[in-house]
Amino acid sequence: MNPVLSPQGQLLREEFIALKPQLEQLREQVHQQLAGVLREQGVELNALESRVKTEASLIGKLERKGNKYQTLDAVTDLVGLRIVTFYTDDVDKVAAIVKRLYQVDWKNSIDKRKAHELTSFGYNSLHYVCRLNEPGPLSDIPFEIQMRTALQHVWSAIEHDIGYKGAVKLPAEYRRQFSRLAGMLELADDEFSRLRITMTEYRRKVQALVKDGKLDEVPLSTDSFRSYLELNPFDRLNKRIAAVNQAEIYPASLMPYLPILEHFGMETLGDVARMCDEYSERAYQLALSQLAITDLDILSETVGLQNLCLVYTFIKAEGRNGVRFIFDTINGKQPYNEVLTDGIMKQLELLPDVAEGGI
Repeated sequence: MNPVLSPQGQLLREEFIALKPQLEQLREQVHQQLAGVLREQGVELNALESRVKTEASLIGKLERKGNKYQTLDAVTDLVGLRIVTFYTDDVDKVAAIVKRLYQVDWKNSIDKRKAHELTSFGYNSLHYVCRLNEPGPLSDIPFEIQMRTALQHVWSAIEHDIGYKGAVKLPAEYRRQFSRLAGMLELADDEFSRLRITMTEYRRKVQALVKDGKLDEVPLSTDSFRSYLELNPFDRLNKRIAAVNQAEIYPASLMPYLPILEHFGMETLGDVARMCDEYSERAYQLALSQLAITDLDILSETVGLQNLCLVYTFIKAEGRNGVRFIFDTINGKQPYNEVLTDGIMKQLELLPDVAEGGI
C-alpha cells in the first residue's frame, strides 16, 4: 500500500533523499570519531552502532506525526548512534565525552534513567541530540546518540520482541512479572558497577603489597602474579643462565606458568619467592648441563622459571609425570613433549645435587 503523505511530508521526503549522501558522511564521521576517542579514554564498549534512517522509517514517522515536522532538521534522529557500555558509571563517562565533542541540544535531549519506573528499565538510557562543533556542510544536521548499558540494551530488545510496549492492556500478573524482572536487572547493573570498583580497589591493594615486598600477604592469582612479574623476580637467574653462552634474552610471557605454580600448591606470592630463593642454584645447574655443550646465543625469558619448575617437581618426587605435566601445560599436549620429558629426566638424574634433593 502506497504511503499517504501530506504535501509538506512529501517535500520532506524528497529533501531526505537528496540529503542521504551527507547523512551517510555524517554517520561515518561521528562513528569514527567516537570510536577513536572512547578507545583512547579506555572505555570498554559492548557495542558502538550507527545508522542512517531508512526512507521507509522516515515515511512511517511522517505518517504518524506529520504535523510535528515543518523542516527536515526537526527530525533529530535521521542519523542515530548507539553506545552500549558494560557498566552504568561508564554511561556517565561516555556522556561527558559526548558533551565535550559535540553541541548538545538540551531541549530535545532526555535522560530516561530519571523516569524511576520499574517497567521502563530497558528505556533508562540517555538520548542526546547533537550537532558538530566545527562549522561546515554537516554542522547543521542533528544526530542522536543513545547511551545505555548492555543489560538495558538486552531488556529493551526483549521488550520489543515480546511487544510489551505495544500491548493495549496486559493482565496484572504479567505487568508484575515485567516489574520484577526490570527491578532485578537494574539491581544487577548497579551490582556489576559496584563489583568493578571493589575489584579495582583490590588490585591496587595487591600492587601496593607486592611493591612493598609483603608477598606472604598476597594470594597467588592472575592479577597478583602479573604484578609480581613487573618486579622481574627471575631476572637475576636468567642473566646468570644467559652468561653461560653470552646469550641474549628475548621477551616472553611467563603467565602460562601460573597453572603450574598452582599445581604445586603454592598459595601466595611468598611461596613463589621462596621457591626462587631455594631452588635457583639447582635451576642454574640444570641450565648449565643444557647449555654447556651447545652454542645457543638466544634464550627465552622463561628459561629461569621453567628450570625452577622442572627442578622443583623432580625434587618433590612428581618425577616423570610432573615433568610431562609442565611441558603439556606450556606447550599444549603434543607427542613431542614426550621427547622433551625424556631429555630433561636424563639431565636431572645426572645432577647429583638435584637428584639427591640437596646441595
